[in-house]
Amino acid sequence: MTPDEQRALRETAPQGEDRETRIKRLRMRSMRRGTKEMDILLIRFTDAALAELDDARLDSYEALLSENDQDLYRWISGQAAAPAPHQTIVAAIQDIATRG
Repeated sequence: MTPDEQRALRETAPQGEDRETRIKRLRMRSMRRGTKEMDILLIRFTDAALAELDDARLDSYEALLSENDQDLYRWISGQAAAPAPHQTIVAAIQDIATRG
């Protein structure tokens, strides 16, 4: 994610949002997707790793959540390559998804 994309993402986040609130908001967005498959994959990731991500990785994850479920599922399941800005966070999600 470019610095301009990160800045734009921060500008759309609620003003004065602390880290704990942001993580809770991202967790809710992760479990209220359009498909059950994505709910399961993303909630496992949020439970396992979200609190440990630094701000730049949280920005990347938040940007990923703006993508549609069909694309996300294809990227996470390995059916298609994730676009460059999402590759690192998708790889992290894949790692947790395959741990079982």
